[in-house]
Amino acid sequence: MPEILVISGKGGTGKTSVTAAFCHLADNAIICDLDVDAPDLHLLLSPKRFRQEDFYSGNEALILPERCTRCGTCVELCRYGAVQQGEAFVIDPYRCEGCKVCVTFCPEEAISFPEKHCGEWYLSNTRFGPMAHAQLFPAEENSGRLVALLKKEAKSLAEQRGAHLILSDGPPGIGCPVISALSGADLAVIVTEPTPSGRHDLERILALCAHFNIPAAVIVNKCDLNAAHTRAISDLCEQRRLPVVARLPHDVAMTEAMVAAKAVTEFCTCDLTKQLRQAWAEIQVLAGLEAVTVQEP
Repeated sequence: MPEILVISGKGGTGKTSVTAAFCHLADNAIICDLDVDAPDLHLLLSPKRFRQEDFYSGNEALILPERCTRCGTCVELCRYGAVQQGEAFVIDPYRCEGCKVCVTFCPEEAISFPEKHCGEWYLSNTRFGPMAHAQLFPAEENSGRLVALLKKEAKSLAEQRGAHLILSDGPPGIGCPVISALSGADLAVIVTEPTPSGRHDLERILALCAHFNIPAAVIVNKCDLNAAHTRAISDLCEQRRLPVVARLPHDVAMTEAMVAAKAVTEFCTCDLTKQLRQAWAEIQVLAGLEAVTVQEP
């Protein structure tokens, strides 16, 4: 069962809108939003949850006031200034790094170290098929671990439902959550834009895909914004023997579909959507799937 991951190397390239279009065009797929820090795909797919679970990862120090003698040992040892002194000693969760020094050296054993409730994850139904997604709480970490959990749940759901494909909207950038998202993927579809930062971040994400031996294809979004940069990206892909499956024009239909909470391919028929349909047909072949033709709306 192939896993297709849509990534960008940076935010703001239109990755989620492109993914939503592919969700609309896909046949018998499990959808997965792996951007757990700032998920957006649910805004277009309107998922209806049938399972909701808390996500715990890492630990946080908590002072037990009934045991604390205010000796100040934790204040002296904390390198991050996380212990706040007032009527009672408390630990600021936004400063605490979870190093456990205060827990280890508290003479009264007055500091507990429970698992941290970092966020929630969900399994939902959408009009395009089942979806696995999540939301970390603000300023929480361990997004790579939550991404791995979502991938596992999506694969289990695909096996239960007899799905032919897992289609994921990946995190932006090249950090830990992206590395986690790439793990086990069969094809990375990279959405870039014809700007200096777009090309720079495309090169970074291509290097990451090469490091993990993940085949990649490229989509240039808003290709008519700068013809020179579009040519430079096309030349780069040609040099590296990477397929450019679409050069999408800038079209207000993408924004109008977003406002209507729809995938652009279900919202209208135009040159943009025709190219997306053609790109999806090529992507299916690259992922080892038999291309499925979707009728125009």
